[in-house]
Amino acid sequence: MLLLKAILVLFLSYLVGSVTTGDIVAFFKKVDLRGQGSGSIGATNVFRAMGSFWAGIVLAGDALKGVIAVLLGNLVENTGGFDLAILTGIAAIIGHNWPVYTRFRGGKGIATSLGVIIGLTSKSLLLILPVWVVSFLASGYVSVASLLAAIFYPVSVFYSYPGDAYKLGFALIIAILAVYRHKANIQRLLQGKENRFLYNKGKGAEKR
Repeated sequence: MLLLKAILVLFLSYLVGSVTTGDIVAFFKKVDLRGQGSGSIGATNVFRAMGSFWAGIVLAGDALKGVIAVLLGNLVENTGGFDLAILTGIAAIIGHNWPVYTRFRGGKGIATSLGVIIGLTSKSLLLILPVWVVSFLASGYVSVASLLAAIFYPVSVFYSYPGDAYKLGFALIIAILAVYRHKANIQRLLQGKENRFLYNKGKGAEKR
């Protein structure tokens, strides 16, 4: 019975993660989000295409999916000290990155990861949020800030939750997923072609 519950909440978490807020907002606003700017469904591209209000809605919606996934995991009692919410959080992030509803064409998972982090390792935010903000202000690139925050996340969990191997393992998986989903951004950064969010004189983002 416990195994069945675990499988059910994992599946539900994946489905929740697969609900891409950017696609929903774009549908109601009648905007071809995937055909504009970077083609991403994330808050950054929504900001460029539709403005700050809708970008905020997308950011909040995608983060909420991560929080919901953690809550679903908490519905199942822990076994052997393992927190199922770790797996449901990962399932939601995978759902966002490879959503079943849109033929597995999803986002980079940063906002959904943020929601899971809020639910699972909130103390680590005291370390990774300053890293994100400083990196963003210094570079002007959302991708650079997100990558550095993701890479620093396992370090923050190591110090915030000493001795918790499960949470540290989760943090390492999140960091790897974030870097993998940003591989195109890394390539553009190396080529000097990545679009800056700040300090950019050009208007809008080029289609990539």
